[in-house]
Amino acid sequence: MAQVTHLRVGGTRVSTDEERLAQLGYKQELHRRLSGFSNFAVSFSIISILAGAITSYGIAMKAGGPAAITLGWLGVGVMVTFVALAMAEVCSAYPTAGALYWWAAALAKRNKAAWAWFIGWFNFLGEVAVTAAIDFGAAITTAAFFSLTLGMEVTALKTFLIFLVIIAVHGLLNTFGVSLVRILSDVSAWWHLIGVAVIVGVLAVVPDQHKPLSEVFFEVHNATGFTFAGAGVYAVLVGLLMAQYTYTGYDASAHVAEETHDAARAAPRGIVMSVVVSVIAGFVLLVAITWSIQDYEGSLGTPLGLPPAQIFIDAAGHDLGAFLLFICMIAQWFCGMASVTANSRMSYAFARDDALPGSRIWKKVNPRTGTPTNSIWLCVALSTLLVLPSLWNVVAYYAATSIAVIGLYIAYVGPVLLRRLNPDFQPGPWSLGRWSAPVGWIAIVWVGIICVLFVLPPGSPITAETFNYTIVAVAVVVGVAAIWWFAGARKWFTGPKQNLLEKAAHGESTD
Repeated sequence: MAQVTHLRVGGTRVSTDEERLAQLGYKQELHRRLSGFSNFAVSFSIISILAGAITSYGIAMKAGGPAAITLGWLGVGVMVTFVALAMAEVCSAYPTAGALYWWAAALAKRNKAAWAWFIGWFNFLGEVAVTAAIDFGAAITTAAFFSLTLGMEVTALKTFLIFLVIIAVHGLLNTFGVSLVRILSDVSAWWHLIGVAVIVGVLAVVPDQHKPLSEVFFEVHNATGFTFAGAGVYAVLVGLLMAQYTYTGYDASAHVAEETHDAARAAPRGIVMSVVVSVIAGFVLLVAITWSIQDYEGSLGTPLGLPPAQIFIDAAGHDLGAFLLFICMIAQWFCGMASVTANSRMSYAFARDDALPGSRIWKKVNPRTGTPTNSIWLCVALSTLLVLPSLWNVVAYYAATSIAVIGLYIAYVGPVLLRRLNPDFQPGPWSLGRWSAPVGWIAIVWVGIICVLFVLPPGSPITAETFNYTIVAVAVVVGVAAIWWFAGARKWFTGPKQNLLEKAAHGESTD
């Protein structure tokens, strides 16, 4: 990587953030306006316990039941914390928008470009899938809310049309500039925390009866259709997708590092704290919801299409239940907005290194707003295409969540593996010290487990409509990336390209 000891503009030394970015080979182009709290808020908003844990609650109700929902959330949360810690250490050393694939190129001892290429494509796949899943989940929740308040019949077409409106709004909000994103992300963080407190308070006080706590933590429910010996355990394992999917997107803190003050410390803190706070607040929320179930089968088969919505209504009454659903709906709109932010920054950085088709278009930055406008709308378009099958296939949401989990977590753990294999790694100001090795290896093993777990069939009988298409989607992306790599990309893609050096070579100002 390029080494720039000091960067001066007009004889004056610039900020440490810009200096470090110059050392990594990049000129400051994005507007650096995010505080440490705002950086945390972006990741916390994308994890969004009021989004993922609500919209995918039905997955765990069907596969595993209360045990998968409550204890499963805690167990997965602990393992995800190890992944976040390992990622944060690498982020501190390389605070750049390219994040995961950039780290891979910096850490690999051999085949740097190949590592960057494949990690980047997994990250790109995961980012698009998680944006699709978040906004489609928001559409499901919004449709349920409209059904409760306006009497709207919930159909696949209406849900898809609501999704189109939501993702278009998120594209527009991101287009207006990072300052608006910062404000909305800060509001989002507080909305989530206060919202959880309100929901938990209502569900603890208002219902006439609650499930026994022993059932809240230990009851296993298997509605997958599988009846073989150990099917209950299988159901619980498959149901962990609810928690694992919710714990995605915290790489956003790394992707907005070039827009964050004191990025080498604030970005890794944002990664870790967004996960830790989500583990604690999410556990309290899920215990409260599961404790309040009045009719398990009725909630699972609700015509609203969203089991927590029915739980709210049964436990708190129509009006108060609708209000609790409203809290979740707004939180999910915030979540999708933050996801488009992270998705577009990753795409911008990948295009900046000419790794996307049409990179010349996607790497452009709007000089007025300081945002990668074209990349924003690329992400909106691709996420829409991924949700399109929901019009015909009832498992499209399950597939989108699985694709997001596998795509993102492979990208998360790739640089962690390379960091473990690179004895020359120089930690940044945020370091795990002697805990680095055990934390890193635990993270690597866990990701290996979930990559197997979430391509397994979620239900029986296995038909064209119920088949888990995750393995197909992942295989297609890997196949296309591999074919493209060996057919030509390996000849011209050399990994991250330092635009500071390119501009200097062309006689452009780097001020």
